[in-house]
Amino acid sequence: MSKNDGIRKTLLVALSLCIVCSVVVSTAAVLLKPAQDVNRTLDRKRNILAAAGMLEEGVPVDEQFAQVQTRVVDLRTGEFSDAVDISNYDQLKAAKNPAQSQNLAGDDDIAQIGRREHYAPVYLVETEDGELDKVILPIRGYGLWSTLHGFIALEADGNTVAGLGFYDHGETPGLGGEVDNPRWKAQWPGKQVYRDGEVEIALAKGSVDSASPLAQWRVDGLSGATLTSRGVSQLVQFWLGEQGFEPFLSKLKAGEA
Repeated sequence: MSKNDGIRKTLLVALSLCIVCSVVVSTAAVLLKPAQDVNRTLDRKRNILAAAGMLEEGVPVDEQFAQVQTRVVDLRTGEFSDAVDISNYDQLKAAKNPAQSQNLAGDDDIAQIGRREHYAPVYLVETEDGELDKVILPIRGYGLWSTLHGFIALEADGNTVAGLGFYDHGETPGLGGEVDNPRWKAQWPGKQVYRDGEVEIALAKGSVDSASPLAQWRVDGLSGATLTSRGVSQLVQFWLGEQGFEPFLSKLKAGEA
């Protein structure tokens, strides 16, 4: 056996290699973090614009997002709030902090998110005359395999859907993953949310019957993805309901937010 083949020397080489690799990876992570943060912010803006049907390919996202005003809403009161700094507020981290969120249980947690944060960002778009044009809201909830994260956009009446999109989920491609299908998402604009003051919008079991009196509140279910369909229905109903943005939307329409 060569003196270089000893166990001690082998372990020493392996340990040295691990340390060098760890330093390289850590350094790269630190150096790339600013770029990652910029890309993450840009991607969020892109998804907000896409949900509202406002994204134009070929035009810088920041330029398009200039027409969007970001505010914070206190979900407990439905009013705008300055209690948190939106520039560094992390909604999902807040949802895990008992001091910044409330526990949900039973019928209060139809979206299966466990806790709901006190504050949430909302995105407002105004017309050239300064009138409200669209409001875009963050939504999330559990499907079959994952928590789906997305945005729903409403017209100024707070009742007509302008668009919906998910930017993060782990649903089955070709089944629940069809939430990304542009043809399915194209069904959402024009659908109504509330009926007699209650959230009525939901995914149908199968295709929507255009002759049904509920057709304006229904979107086709996802074929072969019953649990994901139910999850999408429930997360939309949760975030547009009393536990979500319904108090804010009511006050916004009344000019009291």
